[in-house]
Amino acid sequence: MPNRRFTFIDLFAGIGGFKIGLSNNGGHCIGFSEINKDAINTYCENFQIEPSCNLGDITKVKELPPHDFLTAGVPCQSWSIAGKNLGFNDDRGQLWNDTIYLLQQSKPKVFIFENVKGLVDPRNKNALLYILARIEKAGYYANYFVINSFDYGVPQNRIRVYIIGFKEKEYFQNFILPQPLENKLKLGDILGFTSPKQIENKIIQRDLFGNVVESKSMSLSTTNGFNDYFLFNDLRNGHTTIHSWDIIDTTQRQKDICLLLLRNRRKSNYGELDGNPLSLAHFQSLDPSITQAEIDELIKLEILKAEEYSFIVKQYNINELTKDEELLLSFTNNEEIIVDRLKKQREFKLGKVSIIKTIESLKEKDIIECAEIRYDFKNTKISTGLFGINRIFLPSSDIFPTLVASDTNDFITLKTIAAQNHHDFKQKFIQEVYRKKEFRRITKSEACLIQGFPKDFKLPESRARWMKLVGNSVSVPVIDKLCKAIIETGVFAN
Repeated sequence: MPNRRFTFIDLFAGIGGFKIGLSNNGGHCIGFSEINKDAINTYCENFQIEPSCNLGDITKVKELPPHDFLTAGVPCQSWSIAGKNLGFNDDRGQLWNDTIYLLQQSKPKVFIFENVKGLVDPRNKNALLYILARIEKAGYYANYFVINSFDYGVPQNRIRVYIIGFKEKEYFQNFILPQPLENKLKLGDILGFTSPKQIENKIIQRDLFGNVVESKSMSLSTTNGFNDYFLFNDLRNGHTTIHSWDIIDTTQRQKDICLLLLRNRRKSNYGELDGNPLSLAHFQSLDPSITQAEIDELIKLEILKAEEYSFIVKQYNINELTKDEELLLSFTNNEEIIVDRLKKQREFKLGKVSIIKTIESLKEKDIIECAEIRYDFKNTKISTGLFGINRIFLPSSDIFPTLVASDTNDFITLKTIAAQNHHDFKQKFIQEVYRKKEFRRITKSEACLIQGFPKDFKLPESRARWMKLVGNSVSVPVIDKLCKAIIETGVFAN
């Protein structure tokens, strides 16, 4: 067995996901870098480390002490699909340069850098190639791997990029990515608090109420043909999708109008986006009997909303324009501005220009005038869901969605539903789970287990604070298994 003893430095340490994974495999941490106060306190409290061990702000660190293994969970907002995807145009993206500078300066035997999957998105191809080129220039043989934490021992759909590099080519060539686990931990196991050891050895399985049950397969599409979660969303139409008109008192006629919009809003003849609002004329081309009054009633119910879709540009003096107004008007086509076309322009994101505020400013100056009103669902942000709920997961689900720093509107229920068909399944869920409020958010202990931390890991009391810390962390079992694979290369044998 290769020598397991090695030293490491933990950059962007968070609450210690890297530290646990490496320490469990013989690693000795000789320093960590973190600037978030909550993360520093949590790290020091759980590992009984003095705050003086914190190297502080990485941008101010000029030199690292000698070490064998460098880890870094480089801040990911610049590449996140949920963010603005600005990459190196975002100051946070520059932290990659600081990280690689310290790699080159300290020359450890091996490193792991972790980031969100957005880094390997085709839109970020040049940025990824730049990072890999900088790593190569620093004297390392490296490759990147896209890994889902679910495959390595946590019941969470968490896809991340891990860049792993070695100073010596021999060990780089020896590295073999661990195979996904065959017997994966399931969400039901976490909610029932069955211990990981019991699960691994298949000694005992418990349901969510603590009762011993025989092992069974749990997936997002169960053997009875029903999904294992319900999605609260007006933009989708699966058999376990709950729409606003399903839970607001509406007539069948109103439901039909909503479904008409749902079926047609993604058609290209109504606009250039993946989902487009429809005008009254569009509605009437699909069903001539639809009236403005019916549309207005759905707006009063807060199911639909009216949008100013296009504007006519009047005469104006360029000297009276602000830079933001000038930018917006530069996208005028045949004296017309279409809002959805503006949303596709990267210049507004890079310049942090609000399209809505700029349009309001131009209207106040009487430079533009609304030419067309269209109608769309009021709730069009998929991750937000409806009425504070995005998804509710049933006990039979394999996995929970990615834990994120900002928390999510995802919930779990401990109730099971017996149904004969899809319609019955949905109606029973609404009556027995949603109406009776038989659902809840995951607890602090459950969040820890879903990330692979001990369930009694010490975190702040405030949900917003502990969720930010857990959501920003790496999954401990992933780091553990990658570390084992790195040790097997023999890199620490000498």
